[in-house]
Amino acid sequence: MNFDYNEEQQLLADSVRRFLQKDYDFEARRKILASPEGWSARVWSQLAQMGLTGLPFSPDYGGFGGGAVDLMGVMEAFGEALVVEPYLATLMGAHLVARAGSAEQKRAILPAVVEGRMKLAFAHTERKQGEKLGVVGAPIADKLVVSSGSRLFLADRADLKMKPYRTMDNMVAADLSFSRDRAEPMPGADQAVAETVDFATALVCAEAVGAMKFACDTTLEYLKTRKQFGVPIGTFQALQHRMVDMVISYEQARSMACLACARVDSAANAAERSRAVSAAKIKIADSARHIGQEAVQLHGGMGMSEELKLSHSFRRLTVAAQQFGDADHHLARFASL
Repeated sequence: MNFDYNEEQQLLADSVRRFLQKDYDFEARRKILASPEGWSARVWSQLAQMGLTGLPFSPDYGGFGGGAVDLMGVMEAFGEALVVEPYLATLMGAHLVARAGSAEQKRAILPAVVEGRMKLAFAHTERKQGEKLGVVGAPIADKLVVSSGSRLFLADRADLKMKPYRTMDNMVAADLSFSRDRAEPMPGADQAVAETVDFATALVCAEAVGAMKFACDTTLEYLKTRKQFGVPIGTFQALQHRMVDMVISYEQARSMACLACARVDSAANAAERSRAVSAAKIKIADSARHIGQEAVQLHGGMGMSEELKLSHSFRRLTVAAQQFGDADHHLARFASL
């Protein structure tokens, strides 16, 4: 199977990468994280102007009708740059509206998302009924899609009680309390949640691949420049072997992420889609641990310093390995399908 991007997908990925290299370098990201908001409205507006907020949605609502494969290059670039704006959270919420919302809800929400005027989040994981945990993007979302039993509801952020915080990888998130009385029901929910979670899991795999690429690239550069005993440490055969193992792990993870995104777009049935997504997540979790730990160890003590971008990539990879289910969860799901 050919896993190369087509010309349009490659041009899009290159365009996003150039923008991030120019306007979202590590120092710019540090300033964003130091702000009270923890994200940049200016960057969000630029993402919308580039068409990224409308990429996966129907042209009927101003979007471009793209799929997970079209988004993969974008998410890889986001993973390399460690973007903290709630892009995936908004895509998840809008994905659910597109599949489970009423015609009126779609008309009210999807064009606003495409134009960058509205941010969404999806509240699903719960401690007990009515209490949602770890909702990424919730503190800055205009509306949230909230699951309750087998149903979905739309709620305004102002109608929810929230406890906001920053996650380990510096994303804005919140725990929240939800009541159906102050929410608007969505008519469809049967397969929408499973489809959306698989869609988001495949994209998290792609984002993790981008973070892995940065970890491999920066570690290779460090091995070439760091000297010990008068020579670059990259001349030591033992370290060369470890670096090669990291690159192999990265290539395997990228192949699995490509397969997951392709199956999300074109699987013959839900079981085929879910098998590919779970297989990818298992490999991503393994590669994230391997590459993250090796990159830090090959850098020595400075590998975990706050001032080094690698430490932030390590955090992102650690979270990505757990997001939407860890390796054990997906191994059990794969075995059951």
